[in-house]
Amino acid sequence: MDPVPAPPPPFAVHLVNGGGSSPELALLLRSLSAARIVSLDAEWKPRCRSVPAAPAPGDGPSPEKAPAPPLFPTVTLLQVACRGHDEEGETGVCEVFVVDLLAVPLAELWAPLRELFERPDVLKLGFRFKQDLVYLSATFAAALGCDSGFDRVEPFLDVTNVYYYLKGHDRQKRLPKETKSLATICEELLNVSLSKELQCSDWSCRPLSEGQIQYAASDAYYLLDIFDMFQQKIRTEVTIAGNSSPTTELNSDVNCTQIGIECSSSSSGCDIRSDCLVSIVTKYSEKILLTESDTKPRNSRRKEKKKLPTDARCKDKVDLSTEWQGPPPWDPSIGGDGYPKFLCDVMIEGLAKHLRCVGIDAAVPSSKKPEPRELLNQTYKEGRILLTRDVKLLRYQYLASNQVINVFELKISEDKLMSRCTKCNGSFIQKPLTIEEAIEASKGFQVIPSCLFNRNLEFWKCTDCHQLYWEGTQYHNAVQKFTSLCNISD
Repeated sequence: MDPVPAPPPPFAVHLVNGGGSSPELALLLRSLSAARIVSLDAEWKPRCRSVPAAPAPGDGPSPEKAPAPPLFPTVTLLQVACRGHDEEGETGVCEVFVVDLLAVPLAELWAPLRELFERPDVLKLGFRFKQDLVYLSATFAAALGCDSGFDRVEPFLDVTNVYYYLKGHDRQKRLPKETKSLATICEELLNVSLSKELQCSDWSCRPLSEGQIQYAASDAYYLLDIFDMFQQKIRTEVTIAGNSSPTTELNSDVNCTQIGIECSSSSSGCDIRSDCLVSIVTKYSEKILLTESDTKPRNSRRKEKKKLPTDARCKDKVDLSTEWQGPPPWDPSIGGDGYPKFLCDVMIEGLAKHLRCVGIDAAVPSSKKPEPRELLNQTYKEGRILLTRDVKLLRYQYLASNQVINVFELKISEDKLMSRCTKCNGSFIQKPLTIEEAIEASKGFQVIPSCLFNRNLEFWKCTDCHQLYWEGTQYHNAVQKFTSLCNISD
């Protein structure tokens, strides 16, 4: 079924653009006080980078330096949809507000908003609301003082997480990097089409058009509809499962086994005064916390990072000396077998192939994406030295520089060249194969070029992976390269 254009929200939209004597502002403050679920959104004027024109010659002295632009865009609209209960306890009472922050005294809004953001008994809904909170906090701080921002919203539920929950996404897997837009989510879940034609309009121009007001109100209102679907799905799953908690979770691992009992059977969903909403908040909600770095624009953060000296970027300063401390684990004096053995992590698997070319035992991790502990366990178990470029592993003192042969004073002889399988690190069989033996060994496994049949070549077979090798152009080039590299005399 094709989505239908978004109708006006079924509840009246209140435009709040007056001070304390405004009935709309009074209604907003009462609704915030009585609400149990509040959805939030914000709008601001899109920024355009512009370069001020240089004064023309003869225009006289330069004007006074213009004040620096604000660090963040100024939020000009705040959309709030409140759901609470009336005096009879009926659920589903909803009020939708579009708050004009250019007209309403921010000093009258700051305390009620801060209380709302931090009230533990009110669930706040939003769509990627952290950026909105950063801009909103900066707007209030610029107008009222640096201590008049906002630094947290809790309990909070992101509609993006709700969407993936409703779509059955496995919580054990990471969420896709490219998140869905709110318009897409509304279309898929509610079969409602939200027009985004006004998304980039100039939200600082007044008066606001009716289309802008309806657009802004819809973004907040439909978050409540999506939450209703989420709440209903939980009720259904709990009913089916008996009084056990749902198997799919969003955030917390806290058990909530009483949802099926606590939720009412009314068509409007759970009685939000009951423990049902508390259970959902406990089980699925999170919180938004703004840190000091969040108050700085990203480009400023990048500039500061570039200014830091290299050593200051690491919490733990690591000695990158290439001098190995103590004997290597293969040293006979400490019980080793005298044969050097290395483990090259995924960052330097190419080095492993080069070491194999000169006969050095160089393994790679057992898994494709090993954890640091797995690498260390394999290193200890097999008596190897770990070669890595991973700064996090440097603290374990298992790093050698790229000059591995010099650092460990490895003895490389010509008879060791090309004596290991570069594919799997296995050894070759002692006796070379004839062309007939090689053809037989390669059946169903490897194709030997027909041009080699009439040449008097020796073939070597890996004892582990059965890969076949022969003295071709690549072999001679490699021998020449490593003869020079390892200072082997002809």
